[in-house]
Amino acid sequence: MMLHNIKSIPRSLVFGIDLFIAFFSVSIAVIWHFNFHLEKSIESIVPVLPVVIGLTALFFLALKISAGYVRYVNYKDALKILVSNFLITMVCLVIRYYFNEKFLFRESIVIYFYTSTFLHIGFRMAVRHMHKSFFSIQNKKRKKAVLYYTGEKSMLVKKMIADDVLSDIKVVAFIDEEYHNRGKAIDGLPVFSSERDSFKKLQRLGVEVLIIPEKVLDAKNMDELLDKCLSFDIIIQQVPDIHQWLTNTFDSGKLKDLHIEDLLDREIIRINNDRIFHSLKGKKILVTGAAGSIGSEIVRQLTVFKPALIILCDNAESPLHDLTLMIQEVYPNSSIKSYIGDICDRARMEHLFEIYNPEIVFHAAAYKHVPLMEEHPSVAVVNNVLGTKILAEISVLNNVEKFVMVSTDKAVNPTNVMGASKRIAEIFTQSYFNYLLEGRLPDVDDVKTRFITTRFGNVLGSSGSVIPRFQQQIEQGGPLTVTHPEITRYFMTIPEACQLVIEASVMGNGGEIFVFDMGKPIKIVDLALKMIRLSGKIPHVDIEIVFTGLRPGEKLYEELLSAKENTMPTYHEKILIAKVREYNFKEIEAKINKLISLAQKHYTYETVSLMKELVPDFISNNSSFEKLDVKVAKKKQ
Repeated sequence: MMLHNIKSIPRSLVFGIDLFIAFFSVSIAVIWHFNFHLEKSIESIVPVLPVVIGLTALFFLALKISAGYVRYVNYKDALKILVSNFLITMVCLVIRYYFNEKFLFRESIVIYFYTSTFLHIGFRMAVRHMHKSFFSIQNKKRKKAVLYYTGEKSMLVKKMIADDVLSDIKVVAFIDEEYHNRGKAIDGLPVFSSERDSFKKLQRLGVEVLIIPEKVLDAKNMDELLDKCLSFDIIIQQVPDIHQWLTNTFDSGKLKDLHIEDLLDREIIRINNDRIFHSLKGKKILVTGAAGSIGSEIVRQLTVFKPALIILCDNAESPLHDLTLMIQEVYPNSSIKSYIGDICDRARMEHLFEIYNPEIVFHAAAYKHVPLMEEHPSVAVVNNVLGTKILAEISVLNNVEKFVMVSTDKAVNPTNVMGASKRIAEIFTQSYFNYLLEGRLPDVDDVKTRFITTRFGNVLGSSGSVIPRFQQQIEQGGPLTVTHPEITRYFMTIPEACQLVIEASVMGNGGEIFVFDMGKPIKIVDLALKMIRLSGKIPHVDIEIVFTGLRPGEKLYEELLSAKENTMPTYHEKILIAKVREYNFKEIEAKINKLISLAQKHYTYETVSLMKELVPDFISNNSSFEKLDVKVAKKKQ
């Protein structure tokens, strides 16, 4: 049990042992000089001992050599001991040559220096070794790990793991892409390449874990490395933030599993625009759908820019309450107001604008689930089209500076009601803005409001999205349900999506639809396979994947632009402006008013039929509304 509590050895005991080592060393030095003649040795030792022990006490206290944990001895401690013993030796030499030539013989001083240095360092190394050996016996089942990269971070990780006797991990090798490091040994451990032959060798060594410091690999290389690891039953884990390692402690439980966001086949998009801060600081900002996945992240990100007020509007009471508490706790200096309201309730929205007078509106409120909206198209129109129309009109009448609408790639060549409803909302805001610019609105003299749209794909981790569903299915033991083996989707993280929305609010001058360069689309089945493997399971052995068929309104491939649209660049290479067809506002307004009237009466087929007239590219897929497309085709003939 003494070894178990070695870190609590009293400093006084360590100091006492150090003084005893000084006593023993000088005794050995003198006895050696007199060829083990004890009588003469004792006569010479007596006047020397107080001086040497006193000097040892002085220098060891000054350099705090006895104050540190013995089990954490390192080269710095050894250097301090070396310096201290050198100073003691020099003082002894000065005493001998200038004060008392019989004080100590020269060879005795040299023997003392080497003996004392060896024993002081040896004592500490022995305790450290015994401590590690004790816990190695207690913890025989340590996982063998390989460290990726041989840079400073990896060496720090290795040191922390080696120093922690309670660690259940043992580092046995490195992997490095640098050709000149391959085949070498670093800190006594072999260095392998990342080729498949190397992984075969690592598997034979019994390696179970590959540990990677954060941000040393891009997503593409991380994905390739993951495939190799999973082929040889090696788990990948990431080192947490470097500051957690500076406490000289290691906790393998804090190693982070790889998340699917880390494997997006493109660089994470980050916005760094000083204009955002200057544009949003001190402004009153309304966020609709504030309690949703996108809305709540927009709110969190807005707090950084120090607006005067953020109005959190949502009709979901409990999520809005939870968001309010979170903002108050995490961002206590932010000024927020919660407002329960339905965007389709014009009187309630007018009341909101009268009280708070927002200057910028982020419109994230929408019904988004494709299968559900396919069953309830009238509700999709009322919420997504009427709600947008009400907010847009009230924003203009209250001189809002920017109205930023969150749209979706499902609005492009829509095959479902949800996507079509969002496209109609896009058409309304764009044509409304153009109409205002022409000065044709009788109630408004000077148009101040700028309408901006952001269009992006699926968001990783948002409520109801594929990632949380797969995670839940994995926890339940499967199967994972995928609609079609060829279905693909564009993905982005929630923070990325919200950065785009906020950036658009600053970048846009009005009338633009911003689209995001989202890299390559990802096969959903590949996503499922990777998530199963990341959970430590084997696809089709531990967890099955079942194909259930396309859902109503679902299509195999999403698009960010239709064939009739092209793009213009912006000052950010990852953000483009879609050039879309322009509409006559008065014609569109009449049809949208009729559409809303039909939807409010819940005339299902009449509503969808008029949606198809408003959006000619809306062709239903795997849906009961496909027969309406046949009727439209016959009319055209």
